[in-house]
Amino acid sequence: MNTKRLTTLAMMIAIYIVLSILTPIRIVNFKFTFEAFPILVAGLLMGPIDGMITGAVGSFIYQLFFSGYGITPTTILWILPHAFSGLIVGLYAKKKDFRLDFTQTAFISIVSAFCVTALNLLALYVDSKLYGYYSKALVFGNLIFKIIAGIVLSIIYSSILPKLITYLKKKLNN
Repeated sequence: MNTKRLTTLAMMIAIYIVLSILTPIRIVNFKFTFEAFPILVAGLLMGPIDGMITGAVGSFIYQLFFSGYGITPTTILWILPHAFSGLIVGLYAKKKDFRLDFTQTAFISIVSAFCVTALNLLALYVDSKLYGYYSKALVFGNLIFKIIAGIVLSIIYSSILPKLITYLKKKLNN
């Protein structure tokens, strides 16, 4: 891994953490945030490993220092959604030779959002059962809002990402 790539990866992780801290709108266990953006950028720009690293390391640092929970038996379950997101976005981008248009970017963004929602739901379910705060309303009550938020964010991301990725590729290849 060269210096430019490592620096870009570190910046994506840092942006993820900043967006996780500064952009959330929280309502009980629903969080609307732009934290997925740098994960998508890393996956679309650099591939599956870098996308996964951005999601995993960014989530881990956020969980450890800023979430208020630190390390718990379910920490890995909270890290997994964004790590998996970076992996699948990067795999899709690699399969398409890193040339994605709006429709392809929207598709993989929506798939990623659904995966993150499903894995977060699993993490919340396991966490709530393990720590004794489970209720159907808490775990599943706002699922429709999470799905809608994921779709809306995917459309926003898809309108920005193709041009941004093209620009960043030119800058990184210089």
